[in-house]
Amino acid sequence: MISGTEYKFKVLFVCMGNICRSPSAEGVLRHKVIERKLSEDIFIDSCATHDYHQGQEPDNRSQEAALKRGIDLSSQRARVITTYNFSEFNLILAMDKMNIMQIQSMMNDKEKEKLFLFLDFSKQNEWTEVPDPYYGKNNGFELVLDLLDEASDGLLNYLEERL
Repeated sequence: MISGTEYKFKVLFVCMGNICRSPSAEGVLRHKVIERKLSEDIFIDSCATHDYHQGQEPDNRSQEAALKRGIDLSSQRARVITTYNFSEFNLILAMDKMNIMQIQSMMNDKEKEKLFLFLDFSKQNEWTEVPDPYYGKNNGFELVLDLLDEASDGLLNYLEERL
């Protein structure tokens, strides 16, 4: 449950394990929200569709790549999405189509209106899904951060128009 401030927007990022893509997206967006002085308006969290890494901190490679950009992910811990999240968040942003399908299978029709692929907010056209860097090389984490950074700008522009 989100307590305290009444946020205008609550954004939830979702990937499979919540140790690479979604915590990185949470960190990137939080960094930009702080820069734009929108912390009182926008709440950000992340979670997983699977419980493989429940309670673990983000992958070391994700943390290292993010730290190079001044973004600290070390306080985050992996958790699994719950049906309660569907009513608590305004936007639920999945990293790929497989996670969209997993989340949709848990939602009612009205809740599905708030579910999008995160890269739907991106201006670039090469990628429609954020690739999972877990089994790849370290440069995959840099690509993920580049995609998340660009999509975060688009998402913030979208949210700021509605504040």
